[in-house]
Amino acid sequence: MHRYFIYLAYDGTNYHGWQIQPNGDSVQETLTRGLKTFLRDETLEVTGAGRTDAGVHARLMVAHFDSHRPLDADVVTDKLNRILPPDISVYRVREVRPDAHARFDATYRTYKYYITTRKDPFSRAYSWRIFQPLDFETMNEAAKTLFDYIDFTSFSKLHTDVKTNNCRIMQAHWEQTGPDEWVFTIQADRFLRNMVRAVVGTLVEVGRGKLSVEGFREVIEEKNRCSAGTSVPGNALFLVDIGYPEALFNLDE
Repeated sequence: MHRYFIYLAYDGTNYHGWQIQPNGDSVQETLTRGLKTFLRDETLEVTGAGRTDAGVHARLMVAHFDSHRPLDADVVTDKLNRILPPDISVYRVREVRPDAHARFDATYRTYKYYITTRKDPFSRAYSWRIFQPLDFETMNEAAKTLFDYIDFTSFSKLHTDVKTNNCRIMQAHWEQTGPDEWVFTIQADRFLRNMVRAVVGTLVEVGRGKLSVEGFREVIEEKNRCSAGTSVPGNALFLVDIGYPEALFNLDE
């Protein structure tokens, strides 16, 4: 059996998230259908590095699938891009060790959330417009407190099936990228359901002056989703990077 990692991007606007849903189109389902069509294997399954919510985008998602025969990675990439709809693009396909796992072997994930303070018809689909001025300096100060904790129950969607709410934060900061544009970058070894959107929503409360930096810290310590801010819109959130150990790609061992 041969295992392959597939590196792809997608515009999540028309999908009910990454994961296969009973009553809506998903990226996972669309990708699986494309692979089954090309490889003529109805038993084929695709496993993603994580799952993005409805409307959330990915500049980089990684998934794995198995093939009974060796494949030409360049041919698979080309054929898939012909089969898949315009809002899903495959960057590359790469063979990995048979025990490599797109989800469990990932060492980090990076997300970016985009905010604009100006009405712009061309960016409205991929950023969240804020009408009030925000204190981004204080928001960055609050973001630094994320490094002091590992239990982020307060930012997790309720009633999920995960065994732990512990995450190790590696990056968390706001950066101005244009006169009216800001981006929040957050990186961790794993994320909880709805976590990034809840973190951003709570940081925006800090930026509006409704919550202090110490108040933000207290939200984390309370381990109560009701203490955190509102979840912000998904259309401005992008999964942008996923990291793996190089050993997964060493097929000679």
